Amino acid sequence: MPVDSSATVAPSARIHPDAVVGPGVRIGEFCVIESDVVIGAGCLLEPYVYIKRWTTLGERNRISAGTVLGTDPLDKNFTGERSYLKIGDGNTIREHYTVSRGTKPESVTGIGHDNYIMTSGHIAHNCIIGNNTVIASCALVAGYVEVEDRAFISGGVVIHQFSKIGRLAMIGGNTRVNSDVPPFFLYTGFNVEAKGLNLVGLKRAGYKASDLSTLKKAYQLLYRSGLKLQEALARIETEIPTPDTLHLVDFIRRSERGICRE
Repeated sequence: MPVDSSATVAPSARIHPDAVVGPGVRIGEFCVIESDVVIGAGCLLEPYVYIKRWTTLGERNRISAGTVLGTDPLDKNFTGERSYLKIGDGNTIREHYTVSRGTKPESVTGIGHDNYIMTSGHIAHNCIIGNNTVIASCALVAGYVEVEDRAFISGGVVIHQFSKIGRLAMIGGNTRVNSDVPPFFLYTGFNVEAKGLNLVGLKRAGYKASDLSTLKKAYQLLYRSGLKLQEALARIETEIPTPDTLHLVDFIRRSERGICRE
């Protein structure tokens, strides 16, 4: 049965017969669910949510009023073929938000698990958002952006297409991200600049004083030593090789846009 018998659907909601609505789902007034949509168990859709075709939601997602999921990409190269939006479990997406499907046929925009996404923003086509991130109100995430786990993107941040945001990085409000942002550090400025460790985020994630000391040394080698980039990375690898610092080095070496660094 496309709509599970335990789901609660408001009288004014419109659900396509080909949509699949799981157990315990609650769908508010004036929601619209198109064909080829799957909504997992325990999701809540507040009034006026619009879920377009080829969108899949996992379980226990809360989608607030006025949000549109699975929009056609804001890309002039889009020609209408099938592409996807896939959202994991336990996410909160607050009011008046839009998330687009992929541009190329069969491509995917992906959002992981347990993310908190605030109001009035946009995640564009082909983005990959990890787990346990926070994306604050009015942030704009352009196409093909990748955000690693537990990153924090503050209000009003604009992220240029193809940029990558590292794990446990924090971007301060109204920052323009026009290059890749390595993990674990704090960034701000009109053009994104490194300002030290993301101490609040790291402590909340359970990092101990010894962990912070190691990451601080990596930060100093990378941003304050005057070393050329490859020399700084080599010293981090040889002098303080931990899983986190090696992830930092690997992130930077895989960067195609280049990292924010004077």
